[in-house]
Amino acid sequence: MSVIAPTPGRTAPASRPQRTSRRAGTGRLAAALLSPTLLVLALVIGYPVVAAVRLSFQVSTEGLDPSTGFVTTTSQYGTGNYANVFTDDRLLRPWWNTTSFALASVALEVLIGVSMALVMHRAFRGRALVRAAVLVPWAIPTAISGMLWKWIFNSQGVANDILGTQILWSSEGFHAWLSVVIADTWKTAPFIGLLVLAGLQIIPGELYEAARVDGASSWRVFWRITLPLVRPALVVAVLFRLLDVLRMFDLPYVLVGPHKHSVETLSMVAFNEMSNLRFGSAAAYAAVLFAYIAVVALAFVKLFGADLLGRGTRSEP
Repeated sequence: MSVIAPTPGRTAPASRPQRTSRRAGTGRLAAALLSPTLLVLALVIGYPVVAAVRLSFQVSTEGLDPSTGFVTTTSQYGTGNYANVFTDDRLLRPWWNTTSFALASVALEVLIGVSMALVMHRAFRGRALVRAAVLVPWAIPTAISGMLWKWIFNSQGVANDILGTQILWSSEGFHAWLSVVIADTWKTAPFIGLLVLAGLQIIPGELYEAARVDGASSWRVFWRITLPLVRPALVVAVLFRLLDVLRMFDLPYVLVGPHKHSVETLSMVAFNEMSNLRFGSAAAYAAVLFAYIAVVALAFVKLFGADLLGRGTRSEP
């Protein structure tokens, strides 16, 4: 029987127990390094969410104590708050306002933001100044922006002077809804424009040169080269803006005012319930809004394949 000697210069492959032990050690090290972050997230995010959901099931009732003659408040757990939310006619109107703001504002912001990015991407004198100026609306705090637009949409403001009318923008009606859409678009369109501009910067110039050699028109170059390659950045920007506008509160609250049916959002309803010390009902509205935003985000990611981890626009099999 012949014995095959090991080839000089080669090492024996590591055994499976050694690889398993090394992988387990790496996992323990990763868990140890991530544990402080996970603990902070659990305290800052996890606990408030759990506490809010728990509070949403706490139903408080007031009654007269026959022994003392004072009004007492008793609390018990149940689904009464959610029953009131879904049977109350106040849910459908703020839900529609929230959804319509998201659809209209994000659509306008995408059109304006992409146009701004295409303009800023071109080489021209003063491009750095234009890019810095674009940041100004986005950098202004939302409350200050709302006050600015409230002066513009005043009955004797600039908007009525330009239009030659006397519209009461802060009252009920479509014009109040439109004023919020205009103000939100003005403020946050630069956000989408900057993210799209970042995506345009990484497109190789050789693609455009090859397209010009082939005689492709500018419109065809945009649809066949620019838009597909900038799509990952655009999808993430739209997702972030969609989630942001669904929880809109401060802009309509400052610009138009509270208790206005035309602009009242789900966040404003929850705040109104909390201001009236109906904490269980406010938590129920907040939980409904949280679930709505989660469903919209999940549907958007599944439909458009938002690249949140930088691994491509769609998950690979």
